[in-house]
Amino acid sequence: MPPRGMNRHMPQSREKADFGALKKLAVYCKPYFPAILTAVLFAAGGSVCTIIGPEKIGDLMNTLTAGILTGVDMDAFFDICAALLTIYGVGAVLNYGQQFIMATVTQHTGRRLRDDIDKKINKIPLKFFDTTTRGNILSVVTNDVDTIGQTLASSTANLVSALALFVGVVYKMFATNLVLTVVTIVTSLVGFMAMGVILMKSQKYFVRRQRHLGEMNGQIEEVYTNHRIVNSFGAAQAERERFAGTNDKIYEDNWKSQILSGMMMHIMTFVGNLSYVLIFVVGVEFILRGSDAVDLGTIISFVLYSRLFSQPLSTLGQAMTSIQQASAASGRVFGFLGQEELSDETGKTAKLDKVRGDVSFRNVRFGYTPDKEIIHGFSADLKAGQKAAIVGPTGAGKTTVVNLLMRFYELNSGNITVDGVSTGDMKREDVHDLFDMILQDTWLFNGTIRENLVYNKEGVTDEALDEACKAVGLRKFIETLPNGYDTSLDEKLNLSEGQKQQMTIARAMIKDAPLLILDEATSSVDTRTELIIQRAMDELTKGRTSFVIAHRLSTIRNADVILVVRDGNIVEQGDHKTLLAKGGFYAELYNSQFEKTA
Repeated sequence: MPPRGMNRHMPQSREKADFGALKKLAVYCKPYFPAILTAVLFAAGGSVCTIIGPEKIGDLMNTLTAGILTGVDMDAFFDICAALLTIYGVGAVLNYGQQFIMATVTQHTGRRLRDDIDKKINKIPLKFFDTTTRGNILSVVTNDVDTIGQTLASSTANLVSALALFVGVVYKMFATNLVLTVVTIVTSLVGFMAMGVILMKSQKYFVRRQRHLGEMNGQIEEVYTNHRIVNSFGAAQAERERFAGTNDKIYEDNWKSQILSGMMMHIMTFVGNLSYVLIFVVGVEFILRGSDAVDLGTIISFVLYSRLFSQPLSTLGQAMTSIQQASAASGRVFGFLGQEELSDETGKTAKLDKVRGDVSFRNVRFGYTPDKEIIHGFSADLKAGQKAAIVGPTGAGKTTVVNLLMRFYELNSGNITVDGVSTGDMKREDVHDLFDMILQDTWLFNGTIRENLVYNKEGVTDEALDEACKAVGLRKFIETLPNGYDTSLDEKLNLSEGQKQQMTIARAMIKDAPLLILDEATSSVDTRTELIIQRAMDELTKGRTSFVIAHRLSTIRNADVILVVRDGNIVEQGDHKTLLAKGGFYAELYNSQFEKTA
């Protein structure tokens, strides 16, 4: 968990319309442009059918009006009705086809975004995760991608159809009557101006909502993961207050954004109704003056055109609300995808086929930030098969040395070699394959015991599992389970911290890598289990170069080399007896753990 003073958030979009993020989303959808173009053509065809309908209804009205005194021409009447059914039927098919295509495109886009985020996570340097909460990253994968998907699935299809309908209606209106068209457009401009003002006001709330959702997810992940610690320190109330503060911000952002964006539909509905009134007033005035340009059919057609004209505007208003949400979410998603990646290693060919285990540190310098170096000229040599213990006070750089050895971070300067080959000349995954790593914090996933033990390793037999579990003292426990190694690790099976640690050690034994890293691996087990695990680890370290980070110095007295780290430097090195006899910093650390208290 990063310190609270650090920047713990994803890069944020500016609190206004992020057209850059929308542009990136459009470029991202480029592979689907042929399908989108097809959907646009379908939408245009559907809109043409929708636009032709009012004209035919006007003709139908004129046919009925003309036949009031002389009799209705039923053949013409039924011909028009048949044409209307055909037009609206074809329009329905085209509109459904357009929605089907857009739904397919948007689901492919959402899946691709999730895949790209998953790939990106493995390419980002660990320093990014040091300053960003896991909950915030999860919010990008879930909330933000879902927001984009929902917008593309609903609003994009509606937007395409609305734009096509809008263009077609405007064209048809101008072709029918210029004056009534001007009346309709002028009244609609009022609605457009109101929408513009609302969009500028509401966008910042959509952006802030996505950011605060990420903060809330980060806090939930932290507090639930460390639930016992929160309660043991009596901080539950403080965390509730912090959660309530973030929740209030989300409520405020949601309330303001929804209130503002919700106004757009009602404004456009009012503008549409105003347009109907003006069309009747102006149209009747034309008829009363005896103009041939307008008849009753024209007025009826224009009322329908006006409704069709306001309908896409209302749809556009609703779509803009969703697009604002997608804009904010896209800013976070593409901000994550745009993070600096680990350097490309396709050109690195160095690889160790047979590993002896000679490890050398040469003047290694490193800092998590460029201006704060914490490892200052670290140098050491280990022979194959030696057990090296790294000891020192908290913050001395013990775990950092191991992280550099595994190439989780890149050196500022210096070199680390294995059998004379620089780890910097090898691919990271090849470096990782050289090591078994057992940490103080255990990691198990929801799956069977077998799946956890043989993690990412194929061809492991039950005999190998038995041998590893027996070595760490876990075999008898597994025998008591109803399904043995195929028992699922879920809420029904409560493992102790010690049993979890035993499983991680057994997992390392099964991997059987040539180099071994132990970071206070027995800190979570009782004394008896520790003796069993210690014997297992002694067996595990035979023939392997191993690095042991220890806080209890009594556990590393049999180490071949003890590296005493202080303030990022090796201040002493040697075996246990030599360092004790020297009476230096190691002797001071060792004796302080066995001083008698009053």
